[in-house]
Amino acid sequence: MAFVRAGSYSELSKKGSDLVRLEGKQIVLFDGPKGVFACNNRCPHEGYPLKEGSLTDGCILTCNWHNWKFDLESGDTLVGGDTLRRYPVRIDGDEIWLDLTEPPLEEKVAAAEANLREAVDKHEYDRIARELSRLSLAGADPLEALRKVIAWQHDRFEFGTTHAIAAAPDWLAIRQRLLDQGVDGRDDAAAALVPLVESIGHFAWDALREPHFPFAGGTAPYDAGAFVAAMEAEDEDQAVRLLRGALEAGLTFADLEPAFARAALAHYADFGHSAIYVLKTGELIDALGPEVAEPLSLALTRSLIYASREDLLPEFRHYADVLGRWADAGTRGVAPTDFVGLSVEQALERALESGGAVEPLYAALLGANAHNLVSFDLPLQGRTTGSISNNVSWLDFTHGVTFSNAVRHLCGRSPELWPQGLLQMACFAGRNARYIDRHFDMSPWRVTDPVAFVCHNVGNLLDHGQFEYIVSCHQVKLTMAVADELAAGPAAETAQTLAAGLNRFLNSPLKRRHSLRTARQAMAFVAIE
Repeated sequence: MAFVRAGSYSELSKKGSDLVRLEGKQIVLFDGPKGVFACNNRCPHEGYPLKEGSLTDGCILTCNWHNWKFDLESGDTLVGGDTLRRYPVRIDGDEIWLDLTEPPLEEKVAAAEANLREAVDKHEYDRIARELSRLSLAGADPLEALRKVIAWQHDRFEFGTTHAIAAAPDWLAIRQRLLDQGVDGRDDAAAALVPLVESIGHFAWDALREPHFPFAGGTAPYDAGAFVAAMEAEDEDQAVRLLRGALEAGLTFADLEPAFARAALAHYADFGHSAIYVLKTGELIDALGPEVAEPLSLALTRSLIYASREDLLPEFRHYADVLGRWADAGTRGVAPTDFVGLSVEQALERALESGGAVEPLYAALLGANAHNLVSFDLPLQGRTTGSISNNVSWLDFTHGVTFSNAVRHLCGRSPELWPQGLLQMACFAGRNARYIDRHFDMSPWRVTDPVAFVCHNVGNLLDHGQFEYIVSCHQVKLTMAVADELAAGPAAETAQTLAAGLNRFLNSPLKRRHSLRTARQAMAFVAIE
């Protein structure tokens, strides 16, 4: 122990409380019927001075700013959601001595992890940031906190993988960029903390007040065909047993990705989310290590089973017919402008004419989806009339680019899936073509240097200002997908269009609550029940 003199008891007893500064700490002393207590002067909630608090019942300290209450005798937080640092007190004659010894690092880490779990369960964003800061100061690997959160939360996503998982690897990539540049000073350290707080906060939000949805136990010998068939049949228990068998046999996510990609692209699934989730799950496992492979793969399996299958809808039924004729695909030259204004059926047929040359067709479809992004007819998201099928917003248009990015990676590693990937990119192009302004002038949104522009906006994401995770994660995912596509060296005009689309998306209004539209559509639906 390292006791330090903190003042005289006779002086404290006159005042009732006193503030002392010792070894760089602000410590408040209280004298009450139950003895002398010492604690951090700053309330762990928002840092207001506890010297101005109220002591009742001999040991109950209330922060009068927000009514948080702490039992100074037991150390319990009675009202609020954080712990208050206390210091052992010794009275020697008239002298007060405090033990300022720091707890062992292992104890600090264990306490911070326990507190983090409470903060995650309640989605206490500020507290998540504080507990991550404590872990970092204790010398713990902050990524371990995210690993633990994944273990705690993965089976609380009722329908499997969510945007929290999809955005996390992009947030971690941003953090790694900062670390590679060198963290120097408190501001840089805070910037490097943001991606972790955002990732964990999103996990906490998506699982908030959700129960656990256990996965089936048991294993079955892994067979890729049987695994895909189980997902196609929406047989979660069998798919999970096969997955566990694969992991038990030592297969990695890289070994499993072809089957996951095959299942994801077997349909125009979940408006492209399924393929994006496969790519991002693999990237997150790469970033965090094999210990998260099982929980993330289980969540992904569940999401593929529950995914909607848009190719079964009337709008996209032509997809199956064109896919069946892919062996006769032609090699006609193709450009992004060839898809502008085409319907889904027309876009699919146009893709078939050039499907014999994968790379040019990919480049054209990427350019077409980028064109749709930058040309989104913005007033459409604000309208309050029309059918539910025509509800559209910015987020629908970002998917055309992020899905294209996923196709390039997944089909690049599993070339037999290019027909599905390219035709589903055509589905995006045709579907979104209905909602673009064909006379839109892109020039105000063009940037001089697309790569430099994207790099600058990666930094801006650290203070995005968006309340909803669904909005900020789309900003992050689109920005990083555009950065990745630019790094692949697209045609100059496509690079400009991608950057312009990102520019317009990040700097244009996004209507997120449609109260009047929802009420009108609800009344119309109920009227014809």
